[in-house]
Order: sequence, then C-alpha cells, then structure tokens
Amino acid sequence: MSQTIRDAYLVEATRTPVARKGGMFRHLRPDDMLAHVLRALVAKVPGLDPAEIGDVITGCAMPEAEQGMNVARIGLLLAGLPDTVPGITINRFCSSGVQAVADAAARIRLGEADVMIAAGTESMTVMPQMTGNKTSISPAIFEKDENVAIAFGMGLTAEKVAARWQIGREDQDAFAVESHRRATAAIAAGHFRDEITPLVARSHLPGEDGAVRIVDTQCDTDEGPRPDSSLDKLARLRPVFAAKGSVTAGNSSQMSDGAAAVLLMSEAAVKRSGATPIARFAGYSVAGVAPEVMGIGPVEAIPRALAAAGLSQDRLDWIELNEAFAAQALAVMRTLDLDPARVNPLGGAIALGHPLGATGAIRTATILSAMRRDPGLRYGMVTMCIGTGMGAAGIFERV
Repeated sequence: MSQTIRDAYLVEATRTPVARKGGMFRHLRPDDMLAHVLRALVAKVPGLDPAEIGDVITGCAMPEAEQGMNVARIGLLLAGLPDTVPGITINRFCSSGVQAVADAAARIRLGEADVMIAAGTESMTVMPQMTGNKTSISPAIFEKDENVAIAFGMGLTAEKVAARWQIGREDQDAFAVESHRRATAAIAAGHFRDEITPLVARSHLPGEDGAVRIVDTQCDTDEGPRPDSSLDKLARLRPVFAAKGSVTAGNSSQMSDGAAAVLLMSEAAVKRSGATPIARFAGYSVAGVAPEVMGIGPVEAIPRALAAAGLSQDRLDWIELNEAFAAQALAVMRTLDLDPARVNPLGGAIALGHPLGATGAIRTATILSAMRRDPGLRYGMVTMCIGTGMGAAGIFERV
C-alpha cells in the first residue's frame, strides 16, 4: 500500500551562545543547557500545545557521564514538558544535531507525528578527553592494518587530508583568520541575536569567612571568536598532531559547550497552532568515506542530499559547512567547487566553536535566522564531516 509523503516544516529554532571548553559554561550541565533551549523553543509558539510533541530527538556525540542516561528525556522533563512527551538521544558524532533534524522530519513526512523537536546538546568541558568519559578502543581494530585508521585522532585525519589534497599551512591559517573575521563582524551586526536565547550561568565561589559566594553571569554572545586573530599570530603556533604537519590549534575547530533545539511541524499542526513556518525540509543524506580522511565526507554526502532534494548545487544560497579543520573544509570546497562567499557567511567552527553533537542543530538555527532576515535566500544547507569516516548534509527551502 503506497503512502503519501507529507511536507515537514521548520517552524522555530533557538540555541545557547557557544562557550569555550572550560569557559563561561564550565559549571553548567548539558541536561540543563538542553532544558533551557527546549523551554525557550516551546515559548516561541504560544499556540502550540506541548502535549502534541511526538518526540524530542536529541543529538549528543558523547552520551556518557553528565550527558548520559538518555539526556533527551531528562532535559525535556527538566524543561517542564508534559510527562507524556518521550525523548531519545542519538549519536552520529559530529552530525548528531542535523541527524536529529532529519529523523524528526522523517517522522512527520511519514505521518507518524505532527509535531517534533530536534535538538542537540554537548558539554566538552565535562568530557576529560576526546575519546569520551572512559577510553575503551577495541583491540580488534589493531589486528588488521586497514582498520587502524578507525582509532586515528581527528587531527591526524586532518593531516592526511591536508597532504592528499595539498592544502598548505598558509591557506589553512588564512581560512581560519577569515572565519574569525566573519564571526566577529556577525556578532557586531547582531546577526546571532535572534537565534540565541541568553541564559544565566551560576558559579559557586569561595567568599569571605568561608562562605560560598554565588556569581551569576548573563551569557548572550558566542565566546569563541577572536577579533585580534591574524596570520602573524597563527603562524607562530606549532603543529599539534604531526611533528612536520600543518594542522594547529589555530586552524582547527574549538572544543565547546552548547545546545540548540528546532521545532518541526506538519501542515496541519502549523494551521492548528497559528505558527508561521520558516522553511521546508527538502532533503538529507549521509555517506561513508575512508576513516583516515574522514574530513572529506561532505564530498560524498552533498551530491546525494542535492539529488534527494531535486536540486543542482548552484541553487544553494547559504551553506553551513562545519569547519572541523581548515584543511578539510578547504578540501571539500575545492573538490566540489563551492562558492566561498556562500560558505559560512557568518564564520564557522574555527571561530564559533564546535560542541560536537549540538553543532548541526546550532547551525540549522543560524540558517533559519538568516532566512528570516533575507527573503532572497531560498535554499540553505548544513553539512559536516563525521568521525570514523562519514559525511552528512541536510537541505532546507525557505517558505
């Protein structure tokens, strides 16, 4: 029996500002960050009955320790959503946030739900290392040479991409400086203001006579961008992943904390709630590549997503290409001949940070905000490389 595929609409989105690891969110839990954006998201649509929410799908790349125990369900309950609303945490590493959007859209398109929330939360502050709360690598990986790259650190894969695609150090540093320039200009222009829901970060500090001093800090601006970034400063940094390499802390994404949430609805739910949709979910794809060059993943995913959306690449007006590393971002852009003016117009993860499983949802919020500002934008895409050798891309059409 055939089934009609329905349209899924992206109605609202919001995010926290993004903090540096150990920065302004160092005392903030990932479930509390998630609760904050969920609460704010629902408040943006007064006509929405929260009981209609079919599921809260939350991306998290390291669902362990403070962000374990199905952080999606814990976050939605802390946000005050009805007990009847379920939640599920998903993990596709760096694309977990946009995967959440795609999964939520699929539920609506198939008629299984009318209202869905896609979200992401990640605190890299609470994780002691990039391999998670407890490092446990399968010994079987090292039994065959072809599997060793599964255990490569992300920085080493960036070095492999830089060498194979001939992306030099100067180009990487110049790309990083431009990321900071665009991000600081966007902050100055107030372009992130509408997509960010400020929050208060509370710290308990030692006070006089042994008393505990409580300090509340209003957080409303991304912490990562550096207005003083320059080629001269970046040139002084040493490679951190290979002795004679070109990948440095300055031309890599920042380790970060943050959360975001996106509200999706069917056409019927839009009419019931009186909401005004921003965009239609147009297509999504994920693809695999060799683990040792995981950064090139979008080269395989983007054409597939475009085919799913029935689009040619030149129709894309705004591309959020996650800057895991300048080397891989440049390799993807050059291989696919992406227009640099349309890629990360407001800066990328090198400046703005990369809270792993939340990034896809955060950058979705950025595209939706841009579509509201500029009616000339029709198609936007969020894309990123993924650890162990994958790429993902999601496409949205302004309505």
